[in-house]
Amino acid sequence: MTTPLSSALPENIVANIIVGETAPMRTLKRMIAAVAPSDAAVLVRGPTGAGKELVAEALHRASGRKGALVAVNCAAIPSELLESELFGHEKGAFTGAERARPGRIEQAAGGTLFLDEIGDMPAALQAKLLRVLETRRVQRLGGTAEQTVDFRLVTATHRDLTASVAAGDFRADLFYRISVFPLAVPSLADRTADIPLILARLIEDHAAANPQTEVPHFDLGALRALSAYPWPGNIRELKNVLMRAFVMLPGRMVTARHVRDNLLGMEMPAPDSAEVVMPEPPAPAEKGALPDPSQFHDALTRMGDIDLRGYIRDIEVALIEAALDTRQGNVAQAADALRLRRTTLIEKMKKFGIRRGLVA
Repeated sequence: MTTPLSSALPENIVANIIVGETAPMRTLKRMIAAVAPSDAAVLVRGPTGAGKELVAEALHRASGRKGALVAVNCAAIPSELLESELFGHEKGAFTGAERARPGRIEQAAGGTLFLDEIGDMPAALQAKLLRVLETRRVQRLGGTAEQTVDFRLVTATHRDLTASVAAGDFRADLFYRISVFPLAVPSLADRTADIPLILARLIEDHAAANPQTEVPHFDLGALRALSAYPWPGNIRELKNVLMRAFVMLPGRMVTARHVRDNLLGMEMPAPDSAEVVMPEPPAPAEKGALPDPSQFHDALTRMGDIDLRGYIRDIEVALIEAALDTRQGNVAQAADALRLRRTTLIEKMKKFGIRRGLVA
């Protein structure tokens, strides 16, 4: 039986929320678990779409705070409305203020205030936020009374705030207030070995929310193709690609060709019956076992063309993995078996995301 999150250890709560077992993600999860129970202000840095909001959620849920996690995207709200959103207002404070409303800072009492994209906050609001952080008191627009508020602050940005401070676009005193404990979220391109784990979690979540949906299945070639992609949109882009798989390939086996042509290239896939399966790459254990050209004749006649570079890459990966398997992960021996220099094999393993035999 699983332990309820409310009574679980911080590291277990974090592991339940943050997916990834690569070295940078293991480091990040340890740091989140360490700082979560404290009141230290945390600044989460990382590229757009990398999952900074999940880090904020993990920090809040592992903190033990009883209040809510209240999130505000400073870049998504017009500057003239952001002040009211954060600080609230009294009735009649401005045109349209027909009743009093507490701001997000008040709503975060006893919990966590998450200010996403804080680098986009206007200078005037930076000064007001700094005063709240110094006094722990907030005053609504149009009001005269101040209210004491206890909240944990987590901020996030994709910007280089140090450069923004140097350029005069961000207050230095506020920067030091919010960055007591900085955390860096790596890009997806820096942790492609986590893609199978991330995909499994995303598929599990989608299937739980949509139980009637047929789930696509990604074969090894598809996972390699996903790992070879640079992912400029990070995990947000990976979610988009997965949604395309649910729409285009429900219940089907997703191959490397599907990833390149359909999920990334946005071509509609052929029906199952129209697909041509190319012969599997030969097993390296069978010396000289190259496929006879006649094996490809029918497939090429019906298909018209193939992704030759992709197919050759899949063969190369299969040979490397088989060589490592037969040599119990010994890179030097596998290189000898493939008649490669050890350094050449290591570079190929890094290129294809093959981790066996490599030290993290």
